[in-house]
Amino acid sequence: MLIRIANADEMLKLWGYSDLDRAPYTAKFFYRNISDGNAVFYTADLDGKLIGELYSFLSLDDNEFADGITTAYLCAFRVRKEYRGQGIGHRLMETALTDLKLKGFRYATIGVDDERNERLYHSLGFTLYVKDCHNDPCDMDDDMHPVYVETGFQLLKKEL
Repeated sequence: MLIRIANADEMLKLWGYSDLDRAPYTAKFFYRNISDGNAVFYTADLDGKLIGELYSFLSLDDNEFADGITTAYLCAFRVRKEYRGQGIGHRLMETALTDLKLKGFRYATIGVDDERNERLYHSLGFTLYVKDCHNDPCDMDDDMHPVYVETGFQLLKKEL
């Protein structure tokens, strides 16, 4: 298995879209940010098959998530169900955190919306509470504004 940085076209394919024009606004947001270098797409690759993904956004409109200088935001952290429990997610996360530290970032943030994920993120060092949130800065509506999350989530931070 290989942990590597993938490109925007690979993200689009992984998400099931063959044409950017037909992709939803969130996919377009990710694609644009990866292409422009404001987001990094880390993937776990097994025999040419993408089995895990994690994205770091270096700068976002809400600087508490990512300010482009000291803090980056991690999101869309997923490993295919059949590969979970094998340490792939930890390797993916550690690769992203190491890369961010080498880029000069001092902190990483991540959103958590349920107890199971909170335990996972705490085990990875995301223990500093930043704030309660209702707008997801990486999930876009039809006007390319952050989607309102009725149930809300917490923004957690980790020192790198």
